Amino acid sequence: MLFPPETNCAPQRVVVTGAGIVTALGLGWRANADGFRVGRAAFRPVTLFDVSRQRVKTAGEVPLPTTLPPTHLSPRTLRRLNRASRLLLWAAAEAWHQAGWTPDGPVAQVLGTTNCGAESGANYYRSALVSPPVHRGQPTRAFGHQAQHQALVVAEAFGFEGPVTIVSNACASGSNAIGHAWELVRSGRAEWVLAGGYDALSQIAFAGFDSLQVVSLTTCRPFDQQRDGLALGEGAALLALEPLDRARRRGAEILGEIIGYGSVTDCHHLTQPHPDGTAALESMRLACACVNVGPESVGYVNAHGTGTPLNDAAEARAINQWAGARATSLPVSSTKGSVGHLLGAAGAVEAVIGLMVLREQWLPPEPCVETLDPVCAFPLVRQPQDANVEVVLSNSFGFGGANASLLMRRWS
Repeated sequence: MLFPPETNCAPQRVVVTGAGIVTALGLGWRANADGFRVGRAAFRPVTLFDVSRQRVKTAGEVPLPTTLPPTHLSPRTLRRLNRASRLLLWAAAEAWHQAGWTPDGPVAQVLGTTNCGAESGANYYRSALVSPPVHRGQPTRAFGHQAQHQALVVAEAFGFEGPVTIVSNACASGSNAIGHAWELVRSGRAEWVLAGGYDALSQIAFAGFDSLQVVSLTTCRPFDQQRDGLALGEGAALLALEPLDRARRRGAEILGEIIGYGSVTDCHHLTQPHPDGTAALESMRLACACVNVGPESVGYVNAHGTGTPLNDAAEARAINQWAGARATSLPVSSTKGSVGHLLGAAGAVEAVIGLMVLREQWLPPEPCVETLDPVCAFPLVRQPQDANVEVVLSNSFGFGGANASLLMRRWS
């Protein structure tokens, strides 16, 4: 339910009772955990659109089935769904059913995205350009392009109502969405929130990143001294968030606890982070300050780690400075070498990976790294390994200076 903030009440503890994830590694927690645990790469030739004129021909394309999980959606609605909606529905179904929600009030949604329903927008554009123009189906394509459409599909699919917030803050969108949802529950303004991010591969985004020449022509290998760019992917991830006391009352299984969130804007450059990672450093500090947790308590950092020369160097300097003496023993890795950069979905998917680390006690490796960049004071996880991890920090940074960090704690 939604309430006005109660300033006299202590902040509530916020737990995760459901998690859904879809990436190029597959559908669901198990398929993804098995892949991330060994650092499996899931890149394949792009089949969704023509890439013959692009420098790069592969991406983390999801092997999406033609069917969908059971929902309340009508056959007509199902036929009209675009790829972004289908990705989000798979993630939402897993999170919803795992949480076991039967809410007695509104369910809020906070979703991060950058592409929205770009497939529908592209089809609208093509239909408008042909001669004579195609008018049939254009309203559906126009509506499907808008970000709120995917959220409304989820609400209809599972039979709930509630407010929708869309966050489009570049590659920090997914983490910002979860952070905002955490603040809603923590402050008592919401009791049920589905939060996360989604993005489907689109021709305009793929061609745009390729034209910027930031896509790797070899292999995406974050923090490697010879890294030459990112790899693009697609996917979706959602978390079911609720107050700890409510989860306990209904006997829900708790996957983990979100305990901190930091968000900072870097005004240094439109596409380049500050070389010293000043805003990234501050976002990590703010997340940890929420519960007075220091670097010595963090057992693993899931880095933004895009594989681009500028991002990885700036983030490494920020982690070095934030961690201090702890840096030399702090495990760090980026999981974008497995599924690519998922743009608006990246932070949400990586938050679920953080929960996997906390639940199953292993560290996701980067096996493609050959020579670690000397700027990294931390040990990069390069081989599969078990670990004892109580706290995970997840970083997400984006164009326009968007920086977000999430802090999660193991539930035992």
